[in-house]
Amino acid sequence: MTDIYYMEDDENISCAVRKFLGQYGFSVSVFPTIAAAKEAFGGGCPALALVDWNMPDGNGVQMCRWIRERFRDLPVVFLTVREDSRDIVSGFESGADDYVVKPFELEVLLSRIRALLRRCGDISGRYLSCGPISLDRENRSIYCGEEQVHLSPSEYQLLLYLLENKGRIVTREMLLERLWDSDGNFVNNNTLTVTMKRLREKLHRPDCLKTLRSIGYRMEETGKVQNGD
Repeated sequence: MTDIYYMEDDENISCAVRKFLGQYGFSVSVFPTIAAAKEAFGGGCPALALVDWNMPDGNGVQMCRWIRERFRDLPVVFLTVREDSRDIVSGFESGADDYVVKPFELEVLLSRIRALLRRCGDISGRYLSCGPISLDRENRSIYCGEEQVHLSPSEYQLLLYLLENKGRIVTREMLLERLWDSDGNFVNNNTLTVTMKRLREKLHRPDCLKTLRSIGYRMEETGKVQNGD
């Protein structure tokens, strides 16, 4: 199944779109608010996003810009009743790849989605995320909430490995092996502790980064951080 995130507060429309696309191999997750959609992005990136303009807690242009900053090449399609040329221009300028005016034929929407995915491919695996943290493997950009975070090479490699193993325990031994420099530079326990401490600070000590005392670390979606480095 190909994952699609759909931001829409009209249940009748979202239900029709979800059921129709489901017949063609798409798994559509519907979010009635922008806040709910942003939270979902913390759990993973879809293959494509459908965005309504008018949302209860904001507008689609803002959401599209938010997506484009963090998931640069994720295909985004506006589905909206706003058909004024200025709105259409605004939608494309905010980063949308296509703009579909309601009411629309479901078959037409399907063809546009397929065309976008043929052109862009499924790039969801390029992006890793957990809670407020998102990472783009291609351009090595990292966001924590609304803030872009700049990491050192060792901090980046540490975060990348933790996100690649989200939900699993990563021991200190595994991290030490991962952070061993390709030129043979030694990374010891103290270096790892210092690197982890700096990473936590730059990410504002996120709840999703757990410390398992005497074992290692784990990235997971909910819960509180245990004390430790």
